[in-house]
Parts: sequence; C-alpha cells; structure tokens
Amino acid sequence: MIMMDYISIFTGLMMLILGVLISVAYMVLLERKVLGYIQIRKGPNKVGYMGILQPFSDAIKLFTKEQTYPMYSNYLSYYFSPVFGFLLSLVIWMLIPYYFNFISFNLGILFFFCCTSLGVYTVMISGWSSNSNYSLLGGLRSVAQTISYEVSLSLIMMSGILMIMDFNLMSLKYYQMNIWFMFLMIPLSLCMLSSMLAETNRTPFDFAEGESELVSGFNIEYSSGGFALIFLAEYSSIMFMSMLFILFYLGGYSLDLFFYLKLWFLSFFFIWVRGTLPRYRYDKLMYLSWKSYLPISLNYLMFYLGYKIFIVLPF
Repeated sequence: MIMMDYISIFTGLMMLILGVLISVAYMVLLERKVLGYIQIRKGPNKVGYMGILQPFSDAIKLFTKEQTYPMYSNYLSYYFSPVFGFLLSLVIWMLIPYYFNFISFNLGILFFFCCTSLGVYTVMISGWSSNSNYSLLGGLRSVAQTISYEVSLSLIMMSGILMIMDFNLMSLKYYQMNIWFMFLMIPLSLCMLSSMLAETNRTPFDFAEGESELVSGFNIEYSSGGFALIFLAEYSSIMFMSMLFILFYLGGYSLDLFFYLKLWFLSFFFIWVRGTLPRYRYDKLMYLSWKSYLPISLNYLMFYLGYKIFIVLPF
C-alpha cells in the first residue's frame, strides 16, 4: 500500500511538472502577443493557428542548437547553474496546496523561503562563471536586488503568518472564508506585489538583464539550451509568485475556475507592467526596499502582533 502511495505521489508530481511547463510555454506566447498589441503589432501569428504552436517551435529550435561556451569560462559551473536554477523553480511547485496526492506539508512557507534564497546563487554563478564583465555586473546587481527584496518580502509575509499562526499554505484558505486578507492588509498586499516583480527580476526592476547598459546582463553568454532553461525558470517563478499572492491575499487555494482566473490575471499583470513602465533607477530601487518597504512591513508586523495579543487572544 505504501508503494502505491509513492507511485501516486510521483505520478502526480510528473503531471504537475508537465502542466507547469506547458503553462510556462503559453505564458511566453501570451506575453509576446500582449506586448505586440501594446506596441500596435501582431506578435507571433505564423506557426499554427494564430501562432499557437510558436512556443513548441521555439523550444525545438533552442534545444537543438549547438551549445557554445566561452573559452575562459568556468565550464562546469557555467553549464550546470541554469540546470539547477530550473530544477529549483520546479521544486517550489511541490508546495501547491492540492487536496490530494501531492507533497503539501505543515512547514511549506519555510520551505518556500529556503528555495527562494537558494535561487539567487544560480543567477550569481551564471553571471560569474561566464567570465564576462557584463554578465558579472548583471549577476552582482541581481544578488544585491534579490537579497534586499527577500528581506522585505519575508517580513510582509510574516504578517500573514501571524494572522493564521501556521506555516501551512492550506490554512490560509480557512481564515479567508469571510474576507480576503487583501482588504485587511491593502498596503502590505501592494508592497508584496511590487516585491514579487523585483524578486523575479521583472520590469521595472529588471536590472540583472539591463539590456540598455549590460547588453543582456547575467545571461549574455548563454545560448541554446542554457538560455532556454534560464527563461523557463524565470517564467515558472513568475507563475508561482502569482499563486503565492492568491494564497496570501486573494482567498487562498480553491479547486475551481475562479482560482485559475485569478492566477491568469496576476500572470497577465506581470506582462502588463512590462509593457507599460520604464526601468527604475538602481539607487531608487535600493531606497524603495530599505527605506520604504522595510519600515512599512516592520510597522505592520508590530501592529498585527499587537492585534493578535490584545484582541484575538482571550485574557
């Protein structure tokens, strides 16, 4: 019986990973279409009906191209860092709080913190091992940015954890039956939304890939499969962050169409922001994290702690 349980968990995880990969492929297509229409053009529309097979043709092209590597690069770390980054972004998806067959456990939020803090190493090693000035600068920027916003993101999420007094992502649903946490924590939810953009290196915080000044940032030397894996990891983490925002502020997990509509809208929001806002200035990015989000999240943490002690807990 235990063997059958393991087989069903493994099968479920394979289905989840396959679903995530297909979702990421079509999210890339959605982004190219939306950015095209924002810039008054069509986007991909030749391969298949209205460009619907474009992600698969891109994947075939990227993974069949020759793998090149710079002569002076540190080959092993250069080769494996995109692979580890991709695996990390898939491992986090184990946390999705399904009711059946998956690994959803009591310390899920702590596991998320561990995985996201490891994610910065893959970008840093990708930038350093290429042995190019541009990629090194991109990697260093990414490290500073990710560490800064991880601090504020953790403290913002701590307020939600204080409200439910649990590290299980499933518990968030039961406490939001009557009112979403977004209405109780409007400033914190907005802070988390922009911290998510910074954490996933997306516009207007895409300093690790500053095309205008760093050519292509930390992934400049990558082509073919390595580039594709970095790309997939980025979009997978975007979708996971969108799901995390829904779990914390938009009613938690529910097995219905409305949950997936919310997930689609938040993923669309990332694309919408990219098509609308210009890139931030780097010093302002740091000030925003340390001088705005950190004090706000700490103050709200103290407020909700006091709320739990004096109002919720009986004397």
